[in-house]
Order: sequence, then structure tokens, then C-alpha cells
Amino acid sequence: MNEEAVVSKALVSEQASVSCDAQASGKALVAENVSKSFGAKDGSARVVLSDVSIRVDPGQIVGLRGPSGAGKSTLGRILAGLEVPDLGQCFCDGVPVGAVRSRAGQRVRGQIGMVFQSPRRSCDPRMTLGRTIRSAARQGRQGRRDGQRTGKSVDIDELIRNVGLTPDLLDRFPSQVSDGQLQRAAVARTLAAGPRYLICDEMTAMLDAANSAAIVEVIRDFAVSGGGVLMISHEHRLLAAVCDGVVALE
Repeated sequence: MNEEAVVSKALVSEQASVSCDAQASGKALVAENVSKSFGAKDGSARVVLSDVSIRVDPGQIVGLRGPSGAGKSTLGRILAGLEVPDLGQCFCDGVPVGAVRSRAGQRVRGQIGMVFQSPRRSCDPRMTLGRTIRSAARQGRQGRRDGQRTGKSVDIDELIRNVGLTPDLLDRFPSQVSDGQLQRAAVARTLAAGPRYLICDEMTAMLDAANSAAIVEVIRDFAVSGGGVLMISHEHRLLAAVCDGVVALE
């Protein structure tokens, strides 16, 4: 057995142990027996997820790895309420997560932030980086006033410094910055809204080592402050270095 396999098995065991210890609290982001299929071009159903369960506790970084097409991103989107499973259910602190436009659904999904692989697809090209981040912060404050969010308020100036954005970058549009700079802004935007849980879908895949390290450090700080993180990646070394446990989708 190679070293990587030994590391992976050890981390999966650790994930199971941590989850069992936290089971009684009821505070977690959970997928229970989730299955999902999509229609293929020939009219058949292509199974992407089959009876998958995972749990992310507050203060914990859980890794999710697997080959391309294993359903990692689909599971992340289901946990965030952006997709509906065919079978199974997801819960955020004991409340069902649903991709419906009800007030209850909006309240639950407001606790879950998601950082995508491509910031250029998720950031509004018409808004400067500073406006993007501060707009998310305003939405977070409004959500807390309306009872739709329960996450902590965020010091925006400190957050901007922590992700490594200099003042001159805040006045620039996405087309005027690099992928790494834009991804830093995307992470800041997501955290500015004050979520309790964060789903990171291959967020460092397009970045160089320096940008990756800076963003990962911000995610670690979020977990240390009590946030729960699901880190989706195919980079085994990254997950082994950062996560409290790793779940494999094959």
C-alpha cells in the first residue's frame, strides 16, 4: 500500500470519529443517503451520486476527493441548496436544506456560502471588487436583521486585508485583475455575508502556489472561529495538509 493510500485511510477514520463525537449537538451540515442522476444524451439516466452521506461539524474542515465525474461538485451544490437530490436529504443545523424559494429555504441557505472554481463565472463583471464584497456584507447584515442569517458579523476591512487585496484592487473590475486576485475577492465576498458553513469547490485549482496558500489560510481562520468547511479538491496533498478528515467519492 502506498503512502497516499495510508494517509487517506487514516483521515477517513478521523472524520468518522469526529462526526460521532459531535452527533449529539445537532449543529452540523449533513447529507444523508443522497442520490442524484442526470439525463444522458441517449435518454438514459446517468447516476452521479448513489446513497452518499457526509457530515461537516462547526470548527471542522472536511475534505471531499475523487476523480472527475465522481459527483463532488454535485454533492456540494446539493448541500448548498443549488440542486435537489433524487433521494436523501440535507440538513443545516437540523433544518432541511431545499432548493425552493420559500422563506424557510432562504433562511437555511443563507447559512451556507459557496466558493466556486472559476471566479469569473461567479463574480458580476459590472461591479468592482470592493463593491462586490461590501454588497455581500450588506446582504448579510440585512439577513441577520430579518432572522434569515445567524452567522457572525464580519469586520470587512480586516477581511479584505486577510485575503490580501490591496486598496487599489478594490476599485478595479473583474476584467482588470488576475484570476488569483479575483478568487481572493470571491472568497472575501462569500465570507462577508457571514455564513456558518462554507463549501469550497476546487477553489485553488486555477491558482498559483502563493495565491492558494493565502486563500487556504483564510479558510483555516474561518474554521478556527467556529465555521464548518467542506473542501472539495482532487489535490490529495492539499486535503491531507489542511483537513481534519477526508471522504472519498469513487
